Amino acid sequence: MTFTDKLVLVTGGAGALGVAVAGALLGQGAQCIVPYRDEAEAQRFAFRDNKNVRLIAAGDLANESVVEGLYDGLKLWASVHIAGGFASGSVEDTDKAALMKQIDGNLVSCFLCCRAAVKAIKATGNGGRIVNVAARPALEPRAGAGMTAYTIAKSGVATLSISLAEEVAKEGILVNAVAPSIIDTPANRKAMPKAAFDKWPKVEEVAATIVFLASPDNVVTRGGIVPVYGRS
Repeated sequence: MTFTDKLVLVTGGAGALGVAVAGALLGQGAQCIVPYRDEAEAQRFAFRDNKNVRLIAAGDLANESVVEGLYDGLKLWASVHIAGGFASGSVEDTDKAALMKQIDGNLVSCFLCCRAAVKAIKATGNGGRIVNVAARPALEPRAGAGMTAYTIAKSGVATLSISLAEEVAKEGILVNAVAPSIIDTPANRKAMPKAAFDKWPKVEEVAATIVFLASPDNVVTRGGIVPVYGRS
């Protein structure tokens, strides 16, 4: 598997999963574009000094003009959309503002990036790949009890991925998503100190699935929502 001379954009690249994805792509020869929200995020990005990385200040990816500016003029092979956010809370305790924050941060941002990515990939005339990040509750909504706003948003990401895959298949663009369970990150361990960490999927394992789906080696898989649950 190689990404030599291929340009890949990774949103959410400064997070634990994003860093693992970027690292795997760079290891396979990719040129990576990683948007960031603020200078602190850029400074903690592990590969900021890599000559094959371009960090771009982008701001809110739920803002249409921000996303259009980010993708403008790019000739992409792939776009990987990891950016998002999590919040728990019962329906009773979730007001409209909290609901919209989840929808904007997870679904609207993904939709806008997918839209811009399709245009950028089509500009190459060579096809390409889009990989989104849904979540286990998108496939198992009962598991989303207590985090319904998040589940709604990630279910939208899953549906977007399936329907878009049908729209752009004729262009040679394969669209898929992964659906992780709880990923083994320092933040998740801190939040759930009594959990069975050994059963959680590791960031490198989830990243490996994403990178395959984004790669030229993936020639047949489209419209998939791939469970990456580990043993959890």
